[in-house]
Amino acid sequence: MANQQVVIIGGGIAGLCASLKLSHQGYQVTLLEKADQVGGKIRTVSVNSLDIDSGPTVFTMRWVFDELFKECHEDFDSLISTTALPVLARHFWGKERLDLFADQHLSAQAIQEFSGKKQADLFLEFCRASKKVYEALEVPYIRASRPSLSSMMSQLGLSGTKTLIGIGPFKNLWQSLEHFFPDKRLQQLFGRYATYCGSSPFLAPATLMLIAHVEMAGVWSIDQGMTQLPKIIAQLASARGAKIRCGQSVKRIVVTNHQVNHVELDSGEIIHADSFIFNGDIAALSQGLLGSDVKEATPPMPTVPSLSAVTWSASAKSNQFDLSRHNVFFDENYAAEFTDIFQKKKLPLRPTVYLCAQSRIHQERSTDASEKMLLLVNAPANGDQTLRPEEIESCQQQVIQLLGRSGLEIHPTSWQMVRTSPQDFHQLFPGTKGALYGMATHGWMSSFQRPNSMSNIKNLYLAGGSVHPGPGVPMAALSGRLVAASLMARQPLIK
Repeated sequence: MANQQVVIIGGGIAGLCASLKLSHQGYQVTLLEKADQVGGKIRTVSVNSLDIDSGPTVFTMRWVFDELFKECHEDFDSLISTTALPVLARHFWGKERLDLFADQHLSAQAIQEFSGKKQADLFLEFCRASKKVYEALEVPYIRASRPSLSSMMSQLGLSGTKTLIGIGPFKNLWQSLEHFFPDKRLQQLFGRYATYCGSSPFLAPATLMLIAHVEMAGVWSIDQGMTQLPKIIAQLASARGAKIRCGQSVKRIVVTNHQVNHVELDSGEIIHADSFIFNGDIAALSQGLLGSDVKEATPPMPTVPSLSAVTWSASAKSNQFDLSRHNVFFDENYAAEFTDIFQKKKLPLRPTVYLCAQSRIHQERSTDASEKMLLLVNAPANGDQTLRPEEIESCQQQVIQLLGRSGLEIHPTSWQMVRTSPQDFHQLFPGTKGALYGMATHGWMSSFQRPNSMSNIKNLYLAGGSVHPGPGVPMAALSGRLVAASLMARQPLIK
């Protein structure tokens, strides 16, 4: 159909990637975003006149964007300036400290000094195993448009099947890590990768060890901040004719004769199109937040939401503490943190703290008068309930005490902060209860329970972190590319 029109609801990274791909192919795209700017969870919070990255801060799997830009005859490097990080992350247990490096052998050397040669050798064995898992799953699962257990097994081949059997596909991640890391501190460090998809390492499948390989394959910082990524993609889509409309909230999606006819905005405006892409948490559909017509657009989903968070976007006085860009401060009882969150549904009494020191790339000490930082602790997705102020205050005090045990002092009089709670995330992303990663990846079949880009309604497609291949900036971007491919396959443009 010539001049086929596509409406994309939601300007997160998936919707933007789909808008770029489709507009480049000649589709007439209108992207509707309720916020004042695109980006979705990639956002900034202004503190003391500083714009602080307050969503995703870790940029990996650059190849996803390299490929997208190349497909659209653009060069990623010439449009977005990035810096490769020599230190992937710095980890603290009180006064003890361990760096992981982009150079695997430097990491092994650091682990040997930290925990002995046997543990360093086991770390290198873990690196080989996580790489094999990633290589086995990249094509049949990560890049696949509609993966199922049977389709994946048929594509794995002998070596891929051996790899999965070797790690114990029915084990959880923590059980697998116990083999590689006798040192409990390193179990914590590598177990933390389950939280990248909003899950508990004690419930997530062992296959999530592949996240370790993804990070060890390279971590970058975007020099002008993470929001530069959605900004540039939106500009490229606009240059190809896409209409990017911010401040436009969709009230409902209207279905006639088993397909979407139009969307109605809060303003009363009606927008017709041939195809529609929903780039938001699919829970919003099933809860009827976009009208009763699309409540059955997705199959029933597991009811375990992923992690939420409490974050502090901070403008801090420069200090002489040796931070890297990405830092993690661990407490002793890691299991208790996830018991508190997923079973007791409360803020953890002894949380792990992630701290992104955004002005530190190569140097360990800031030369700026005021530093930009994001602090984060995991939290239950109970944003539809009222969180008692004293509960958050207690959590904040635990954060300050944990950092203090490592030597990083936070003085409330010198740190200006904006706090974001699960309740705030629930308001920002309706239908989620504050969950930041869709459903939790718990159990070995959970990865196949996410819907793919096809909904139950003929011309309504799905994209974003709550659908395949999952949450995180590169995975959501992949979902945007996959949904564009699915739409073009079903609704080809005839010129």
